Amino acid sequence: MHLQQTKRKSRETGGPQYYFHNLTGPVKTYLRQKGAVRVALVTPYGATKTEYFAVSRDHKFDAEGKIIEGKVGHDRVQQGSAPESIGESIRKWYKMPKGDFERIDVDIYIEDADFYLNPLKCKQVDSKRSISLAIIERPLTFTSYYISTFWKDNLQTLAKKHKTIVEWSLKEICRIVIAHKEKVAHIQETDLLRASGPLKHLGLSLGPYVGRGYDCISEIKFGDYPIYTVPVEIKRYSKDYRYQLQKYGKDELTRAIILCAIHNLDNTPRNVDVIELDTLCNYIGNI
Repeated sequence: MHLQQTKRKSRETGGPQYYFHNLTGPVKTYLRQKGAVRVALVTPYGATKTEYFAVSRDHKFDAEGKIIEGKVGHDRVQQGSAPESIGESIRKWYKMPKGDFERIDVDIYIEDADFYLNPLKCKQVDSKRSISLAIIERPLTFTSYYISTFWKDNLQTLAKKHKTIVEWSLKEICRIVIAHKEKVAHIQETDLLRASGPLKHLGLSLGPYVGRGYDCISEIKFGDYPIYTVPVEIKRYSKDYRYQLQKYGKDELTRAIILCAIHNLDNTPRNVDVIELDTLCNYIGNI
């Protein structure tokens, strides 16, 4: 499957547009049945909610934003109220040079009734070669079972510049985790918020701890990648996240991070990453 950019030379009449080509049978069937499907763009950090819509060849949006029948002739990504085209958004997230796209190869899977659009390879108009985009499974997961290369690269980059701060951060995390492993009397899961300072040095800025919905709407910034906003759920044990599997995700993406002292959740959902503070603590020997 790939996207083809059109209208490169006529931005005054609506800017670049992106048509789908070679959609797989299940994706094409779902799109034709729905008429329009919201697009979640998969970034190096994972999926993020967007204002883009995949629109089938036989549908269009009317002036009130409702999907109606319309013989446009192409399955496409429509910009909607997004401030830029899907191609420009991909360019920024993946740190690509400026310029129009000739082709963007993509993978699409359906989650939360949305199209999760994962860019795989891009060919820009003024370039002779295509650029392959790295696919990192569970890009923000850091557990004893699995540590993503995205996290490893981030820590290595930070350590080269500020090794003392990285070591201090990991030691502070160890100090916090040990209270939970030793089961200090009456300790609460909110005690894990003491790790917010060390985590900020490592690229994760926890937002305010709130009483409704997810615990913290937070920001992640690795290296020179853009800032990524994601819900973070604070749990002493990751298995306690099962409650959120049922409660959340109706209007928002089910994309989230579990920040826990100990990871013991079986079959973690594909769209959920886990950061285990105990494993971060033990990583200090690799810095």
